Amino acid sequence: MSRGRIGVRDWAIAAGVAAILLVTGLSGQHSATNLDLLGYALLVAGGLALAARRWAPVPVLAVTGLCAVGYQAAGFDVPAVAYLFAVYAAVRAGHRTITVAASVIMLAALPLAALASGLHDTGEAFAQARGVLELAWLIAAGAAGEALRQAERRADEAERTREETARRRANEERLHIARELHDSLTHQISVIKVQAEVAVHLARKRGEQVPEALLAIREAGREATRELRATLEALRDDDTTPPHGLDHVPELVQRARATGLDATLTIEGQRHDVPAAVDRTAYRIVQESLTNITRHAAAATASVRIDYRPDALAIRVDDDGKATPATAPMPGVGLLGMRERVTALGGRLRAEPRGEGGFTVQAELPVGRTS
Repeated sequence: MSRGRIGVRDWAIAAGVAAILLVTGLSGQHSATNLDLLGYALLVAGGLALAARRWAPVPVLAVTGLCAVGYQAAGFDVPAVAYLFAVYAAVRAGHRTITVAASVIMLAALPLAALASGLHDTGEAFAQARGVLELAWLIAAGAAGEALRQAERRADEAERTREETARRRANEERLHIARELHDSLTHQISVIKVQAEVAVHLARKRGEQVPEALLAIREAGREATRELRATLEALRDDDTTPPHGLDHVPELVQRARATGLDATLTIEGQRHDVPAAVDRTAYRIVQESLTNITRHAAAATASVRIDYRPDALAIRVDDDGKATPATAPMPGVGLLGMRERVTALGGRLRAEPRGEGGFTVQAELPVGRTS
């Protein structure tokens, strides 16, 4: 059952019930004594309390019950309509035990309230109490709330099952693709790489000049091996047990330093838990950015900045490489994949050269938190 701000529909229902109770009470031709004025106020208050039935079902149950007992004691023989609405809302919200206990107390309190209103005949008091809160209507209100609660629970469970089935199929397909790539490409690329390495080594050992084409083949083999390894790692990345996340970013920075890059990591804001998908995506953004810097940027320094904000995770990676707006590189597969990940999470990504030189990757990932 949704609980949020009290909406116009909630107020409309509450006002309608309050109006019905008040009109019913006025039809009893009561005088304008203080006790009667209190009864009218309780009729209206019991109805208007229903506006908060979705937000606070148990307090509304208590308020409407007390109002019903109160105006009954004041001499108003008016059905406890507001209380029945509250029973329905409380049971729908899952508070069955509290609702049953409150209803038992109500069934016992109403005859006492009728006796307090001036009735001296016990049988007449019980008859009036039954008219105010019919047991059949009480059971019907609770049954309706329980039926809708069960229906909503089954709908949520069905939706969750569909999501889990889709996620499992996606994982199975991803692993199948990873196996196919591994079986079909890894061996061939390894053979090309090894053969090129051996050819270059033999040529240098004999004192011969190594052809540029052979060096290009060797470098392409190395690059293809790295790219294939990264692709297989991403394909095998499991949503339920993510192997890498924000906790592993310092390792990425340390690895970049090992290549000779002066890389720094700065973490700002108060650290808090983020969704698993955001955790993985943040790691991939930093990983891809540092990989591109070490391979293509010809940079001496790089900085990684992670900012924990109340409603978002901001990531920025800068380098002092050779990129300029005039020589902006074409986005590669890694950058396109990064953008797809960020977009899928509803975030924003900016990846472009800076005017003063160097390249910046800046991402903002929503984390679904509020301050």
